[in-house]
Amino acid sequence: MHDNTPILMWFRRDLRLSDHAALVAACDSGRPVIPVFIHDSLSEGLGAAPKWRLGLGVAHLAETLKDKGSRLILRRDADALAALTRLIDQTGAGAVYWSRLYDPESVARDSRIKQTLKEREIDARSFGGHLMFEPWTVETQQSDCYKVFTPFWNNVKHRDVDAPLTAPSRIRAPDSWPDSDDLTEWRMGAAMNRGADVVRPFVRLGETAAQSRLGAFMARIVEGYDDSRDIPGEDGTSNLSENLSLGEISPHQCWHAGLRAREEGKRGAETFLKELVWREFAYHLMHHTPRILTDNWRADWDAFPWQEDARAAEVWAWKKGRTGIPFVDAAMRELYVTGRMHNRGRMIVASYLTKHLLTHWRIGLDWFEDCLIDWDPASNAMGWQWSAGSGPDATPYFRVFNPETQLDKFDKDRAYASRWIAEGRARPHEDALKFFDAMPRHWGLSPDDDYPDPIVSAADGRARALQAYENRDF
Repeated sequence: MHDNTPILMWFRRDLRLSDHAALVAACDSGRPVIPVFIHDSLSEGLGAAPKWRLGLGVAHLAETLKDKGSRLILRRDADALAALTRLIDQTGAGAVYWSRLYDPESVARDSRIKQTLKEREIDARSFGGHLMFEPWTVETQQSDCYKVFTPFWNNVKHRDVDAPLTAPSRIRAPDSWPDSDDLTEWRMGAAMNRGADVVRPFVRLGETAAQSRLGAFMARIVEGYDDSRDIPGEDGTSNLSENLSLGEISPHQCWHAGLRAREEGKRGAETFLKELVWREFAYHLMHHTPRILTDNWRADWDAFPWQEDARAAEVWAWKKGRTGIPFVDAAMRELYVTGRMHNRGRMIVASYLTKHLLTHWRIGLDWFEDCLIDWDPASNAMGWQWSAGSGPDATPYFRVFNPETQLDKFDKDRAYASRWIAEGRARPHEDALKFFDAMPRHWGLSPDDDYPDPIVSAADGRARALQAYENRDF
């Protein structure tokens, strides 16, 4: 018998129509498709900036679907299974399709949902798309997971990556639509307060904007990417992390664009491909060693005497961009104004917090989780543990970035520092002033303040970090 029951297309972090395996499969079935987004306990538990950015992405997807003659049905329920069950009962849907996620909480949720729906004889299917290589398909010759990036890269760099799928030309509508919540009532941006208005102009929202970003990068930047990616004062990166985090563009689309650039002889293309695989490596580690999200990846760091008070004065100075170290402060202020931070800046601020201030990486990880619009669970965890020395790295603990010499090397003309730091300047950059509009009022900061002396100098911080390491048996 031909099955003409609707398919619920459950969108999560896959807010696009092109290269969407689950959506294509649903549309190719010929059955009615009901796109759905559920604001459950996992999305409710996101930090301020990622939750706000997710709300923007969902609203944009709803408009995109409307242009296709479809709709996005919104439901809010802490229990996604309960929301899906009600929708199945209301619509007579016979199937639920979704794209896989890989963090432990999502895996547990999705496994429970799939099992329960199948017990009800509902066709529950999960599809790839958030990654190029499913984590369980990449293994060493000893059938183990990879713990170092270079061998991981060597394993996957010649693999065939599926060509991107075109967006469905038609999304068949059901005979009648179920009720939908009002997205504004969810108040997903409430915790951003006045910061939302500051960050919003820096957001590049949706699938079309993501594709334009990718095209501009390949046309103008990728040639010199080997060098430009380390210069925070230049527009020298793809900036695609914001869109990849919510699936407004797929890694497959980025990979094939990078392959074309490499075939055209653009010298930075190989490095760009490696950066995409760094993201895959982070997910590989999260899948095989989920402790990377919460605990020291290297167990021998468990006894290290981290400072763990998130309210300590030095930590607050770091959070406020008032450490007296220009590279650190500039990067933190970029975060509050744009919702993102240059990758070189991320390494510097993480190294300073964990090594110069000897503060636990979890404090920084949690702060980024609250402040980044491109927050990604795997990349955030791997980045912080790599910087702290407790994560996957061949030479972890004795690398202590000097934020002063790093500034001299990568911001020689101080374009980055001057763009983001207002104190002590007669005519501050407008972006430096925006920091004072974005920050919480109770911080009580003003561009007329004196710029602070270092809370811990580069030299003193390095010395005390190395001393602490010498007292440990790594």
